[in-house]
Amino acid sequence: MKTRLRGLLTLAVDVGVSVGLYYALRAARAEEPTALLVSSLVPGLSVLSDLLRRRRPDRLGLYMTVMMLAGALVSLLVHDVRFLLAKDGWFTAVAGLWFLVSARGDRPLAFVFSRFLLEGVIGPKMSWEVLWERLPGFRRAWRVVTVIYGTGLLVDAAVRVAIAYTLPVDAVPGLMAAQYAIWLALMQVVINIYLVPSGVYSRWSKLYAGLTPPATSTPAPPP
Repeated sequence: MKTRLRGLLTLAVDVGVSVGLYYALRAARAEEPTALLVSSLVPGLSVLSDLLRRRRPDRLGLYMTVMMLAGALVSLLVHDVRFLLAKDGWFTAVAGLWFLVSARGDRPLAFVFSRFLLEGVIGPKMSWEVLWERLPGFRRAWRVVTVIYGTGLLVDAAVRVAIAYTLPVDAVPGLMAAQYAIWLALMQVVINIYLVPSGVYSRWSKLYAGLTPPATSTPAPPP
C-alpha cells in the first residue's frame, strides 16, 4: 500500500506543480506555447528521475516513463497550442486501446498493474501467478476490470480532447487537473462495484475455494 500511496502522491505533485507553473508563467506574461511547453516538462523530469534512481523499473514505472517522456517530446516538437492542450487526451486514448487489446492477451494490463500494487494485500497470501493459473474466476475478474479501465480511459480521452479544442486556453490546464481527480475517483467506484461482489478482495470468498483440496474421508477401521 505504501507503494500505491507514493505513486498517487507523486502523480498529485506532478499535476499540481505543472498546473501551478503554467499559471505562474502566464501571470509573468509568458506566451501560451511557452507556458505549456515548460509546464509539460515537469512530469517527464519527475519520472525520468525515478527511472534513473531505480535503474530497473517495474512495468508500471516503465509505462509511466514512456507516457510522460513522449508527452514532453511532443511538447518540444509541436507548437500548436490546441494540440498541446489535447495531447494528454490523445495519449490517454492510446492507453485505453492498449488496455482493451490486452484484455484477451496472456496477462491483461489491469492484472499486471494491480499485481504490482496489491499482491499480498488482497486475496490469499500467495503469488498472483498461482491464482491466475488455477482460478478461472480470478482470470475473468481481471479481464473484466481491464475492459472497464480501457473504456474509462477512452471516455476520459474524448472529454479531454473536447475541452482542449472548445474552451478558453487558460481555463484548460486547471480543468484538466480537476478531471484527473474526478476520473480516478469515479474509476475506483466503478471498479470496486464490480470487484467487491466478485470476491477478489476477500481471501475467504468462494472465488478461492478451488485452492483448498477437498477433504478426504478417513476409511472406517475394519470390524
